[in-house]
Amino acid sequence: MTEESKTISPEHEYLGAGKSAAYGLQHVLTMYGGIIAPPLIVGTAAGLSAQHIGLLIAAALFVGGLATILQTIGVKYIGAKLPLVQGVSFAGVATMVAIVTTGGGLSAVYGAVIIASLIGFFLAPYFSRIIRFFPPVVTGCVITIIGLSLLPVAVRWMMGGNKNAPEWGSVENIGLALLTLGIVICLNLTKNASIRRLSILLAIVMGSVLAYLMGFGDFSKVGNGAWVQFPSLFAFGMPTFELTAIISMLIVTLVIMTETTADIIAVGEIVGTKVDSERISNGLRADMLSSAVAPIFGSFMQSAFAQNVGLVAITGIKSRFVVAAGGMILVVLGLLPIMGRLIAAIPVPVLGGAGLVLFGTVAASGIRTLAKIDYNEQKNLIIVATAIAAGMIPIIDHSFYANFPKWIQTLFHSGISSTCLMAIILNLLFNHLSLFKPGHAEAPKNIPETLH
Repeated sequence: MTEESKTISPEHEYLGAGKSAAYGLQHVLTMYGGIIAPPLIVGTAAGLSAQHIGLLIAAALFVGGLATILQTIGVKYIGAKLPLVQGVSFAGVATMVAIVTTGGGLSAVYGAVIIASLIGFFLAPYFSRIIRFFPPVVTGCVITIIGLSLLPVAVRWMMGGNKNAPEWGSVENIGLALLTLGIVICLNLTKNASIRRLSILLAIVMGSVLAYLMGFGDFSKVGNGAWVQFPSLFAFGMPTFELTAIISMLIVTLVIMTETTADIIAVGEIVGTKVDSERISNGLRADMLSSAVAPIFGSFMQSAFAQNVGLVAITGIKSRFVVAAGGMILVVLGLLPIMGRLIAAIPVPVLGGAGLVLFGTVAASGIRTLAKIDYNEQKNLIIVATAIAAGMIPIIDHSFYANFPKWIQTLFHSGISSTCLMAIILNLLFNHLSLFKPGHAEAPKNIPETLH
């Protein structure tokens, strides 16, 4: 091994075309359900036909791939150059549904996304300066809640994905998910490092094959429809610009920037590389630029996908070129609807079984960060306890803020943004504003130094 290879940062390591494609496909399978859900929800709310919703999904895949490549490969001042997968953000779904159902339509959504994203682009260097307010007591809380907030998604997948389906929560669905989970565990017990790193992908493939043999999944419609199709430009009309829609989307933009900042810090912690304000600023610019371009192709606001942070943690594959390969696969899927239909046919419980490990790994990474904190200081205990509890509120009950103003609902609908804001505020009160700085709690006496 050369001296240069010893000093290269893990995210800059190139593993070769074959491995990058295989590991990249694993990233695509991990986030596929999440990336197609927002256009499906918004398209349904807008009353679009199945064919037009298909165009929204293809556009989401295509733009998500381009955004991922921009974020990972990067150009000067744009792109964090970290293994971050980009896709349509869930944070804006409720706001976009509200816009399309109150008369604005998709054109107003697209106009609001463009303006809000451009504002976010120019705010990025100022927003990134909050890095000094993200010590381990804050980042640990945020990373932990990212994992905890994703676990309900895995549970819903395990139960079947659709509450209105008659087989929702059936023993067969949950059994299939547990079978996939068992495969993941067994693959990680092997001595072969390559198999362990590909355990999620292999488990999804093996789980899908077993599911098909057991009568799960319908692959009969994979061949129906166009095989190749380029996303149409402004397929749903030119964007319109309505002030109320823009203001609502701007609030969403600030939430997305907060969550992306948390994801950049989280993946930097997992990779073991330096994350400073410049890197966060570059990552946010990539986020906002891809979001501003997305409406041209018929897609929506982009953000980093937290579930893929878990995949980086569990596989130990930290190369950004692997995720860039995943971005290329997304672009291809956006151009080849048949491939998208094939992946969409994977039984949801299979994804749920794999997701349980993935999302739990993110929470475990946060707990590892929190373990570095000195809990002899009462203030640290208060920050961690309150921030995580605040983040759990919208996870436990989505209607908790239902009677509050819309901007509060938008700001606190996510456990991630709730924890992030609470942890930052409490850290400011306890550690940055001298008026509120409590005295250092004296450590108990007669305890061995190693236990401090």
